[in-house]
Amino acid sequence: MAAAARVAPKDFFSPEEWAPLARKSAWKGYALVAHAWLVIFAAGAMALAWPITIPLAVMIIGARQLGLAILMHDAAHGALHPNLKVNDFLGERLTPGGLVQYRNYHLGHHKYAQQAEDPDLGLSAPFPITRVSLRRKIVRDLTGQTHFKQRWAPLFRKIRERKPGESALKIVGDFIVKRPRFFLGAAVTIAVTAPFGYWWAWFVLWWLPQATWYPMITRLRNIAEHACVAKDEPDPLRHARTTHANIVERIFLAPYWVNYHCEHHMFMHVPCYNLARTHRLLKAKGVTPRMLTAPGYVDVLRMASSRPARQDTHGPTPEERGVVTTVIH
Repeated sequence: MAAAARVAPKDFFSPEEWAPLARKSAWKGYALVAHAWLVIFAAGAMALAWPITIPLAVMIIGARQLGLAILMHDAAHGALHPNLKVNDFLGERLTPGGLVQYRNYHLGHHKYAQQAEDPDLGLSAPFPITRVSLRRKIVRDLTGQTHFKQRWAPLFRKIRERKPGESALKIVGDFIVKRPRFFLGAAVTIAVTAPFGYWWAWFVLWWLPQATWYPMITRLRNIAEHACVAKDEPDPLRHARTTHANIVERIFLAPYWVNYHCEHHMFMHVPCYNLARTHRLLKAKGVTPRMLTAPGYVDVLRMASSRPARQDTHGPTPEERGVVTTVIH
């Protein structure tokens, strides 16, 4: 079982250059988590005041839900705060949670990136696909089908396949107990907003973004990061792709510097807020031409959907079957 090739910071940076890149801030992690929640609340307030802005709010909130997952991912690398206990508190309590399980899984992705043992290889292996196939996937995401398959279909399957005498109510209860934040958040939000006539706020301004925009941009981000990267790629500068993102893409698709994915794989303990600076230094040193990069998300999607239509023979990806539950690479 061969691990993926790695690079050493000393191969690219002097100690004076590397130290500020690797340094973890005692306040930036807090600030980024606070920023994500403030944007969510601000977008929600906008939608409540002007319901015509609900579609815009759904996109903004869905992107910040991804942003919280990105920050949890940084915590999985111990990069959200210099104190590991504080780092894990931020990653577990103030983001979607599941930090320990995710860390154990995700570090295997870095160790075996694009190798046969990579647990995320199934996400990139089907590409390139056809344009029609990509369109179908996006439609399934935006209509909530992907969310249902991943989050709710297992519950209904357990109820349908339960043993004689096994209570459906117990199965539902166990399902709720395993997702306390989701249901507690729903209960608290509805209790707070219902007296003011906004009983629908949680459904429209949290669940709807989570069930539609969030799965779609998660898919597009996955595609940009690893689609069409060669299996068993020997070059550690080409295990992942950095995609240049404009301001609109950073707001709605790629928050918190997640687009600098090649740099992240090269130096996985660099905090997300230092990745852009890392990229600029590598560019100044003439390294970026050797790295896997793309000029924009549209360019990556064109490449990832370049398979001729007559070759569209593969079935659902593991992600679509609900097998893959990871949110960030």
